[in-house]
Amino acid sequence: MNDGWNDSADAWLASLGDQGDFSRRFVLDAPMMEQALIGAPRRALDVGCGEGRFCRMLAARGVEAVGIDPTPALLDSARALDPAGDYREGRAETLDFEDGTFDLVVSYLTLIDIPDIRAAIPEMVRVLKPGGRLLIANLTSFNTAGLGGLGWIRTANGKPAYAFDRYLEERVEWITWAGIKIRNWHRPLETYMSLLLAQGLILKTFAEPTPHGGDPATADKYRRAPWLMMMAWEKPADTAAPAG
Repeated sequence: MNDGWNDSADAWLASLGDQGDFSRRFVLDAPMMEQALIGAPRRALDVGCGEGRFCRMLAARGVEAVGIDPTPALLDSARALDPAGDYREGRAETLDFEDGTFDLVVSYLTLIDIPDIRAAIPEMVRVLKPGGRLLIANLTSFNTAGLGGLGWIRTANGKPAYAFDRYLEERVEWITWAGIKIRNWHRPLETYMSLLLAQGLILKTFAEPTPHGGDPATADKYRRAPWLMMMAWEKPADTAAPAG
């Protein structure tokens, strides 16, 4: 499947810059790192690591991080920025690791990019040690239901509103910005929650983080609607997750 990432890699890297876009730098980075370090993990897997930014952040805090991504150009950038890092080409649906390899598995704004989430979530749980944590940041389903030409609009009285449709219908849409054209998946929140619960995981944290700093006008937009969500799940220490 052509998801647009190979063609959009250069534009993506230019858009993200050295410090990350607004969503990462001013909304998600701080709470994601706080959650990532709970339990002092020694080895982590970043699923869909892209250019390796969160892997480098984990490594700077003493966590051995392995990054996988299906986009060679992004992996090339990750390796150039972090020659000592461990970056491998691969897909979330078929992780090339033994069961229980990692203390922490991270999906940082990547669930929206994964076509077969029903294969990917069990794989992430499989490679997680009992007692380990699966840490997820994603666009909210409210947000992704506005993909495909909807999103922020002006109503007849000139007030801003967020338009969305077909919330309960799982689908994929092409989205375009800053020279980037990629496919993103919309799924209702129920889909994610039911798949994660079916793996026997325990929900430890659920949050819709708000901005801390950054451009005030951009921060105001992020506060007007639930834009992003974060979840931390624990794999029970005394039982293995259900298969498949």
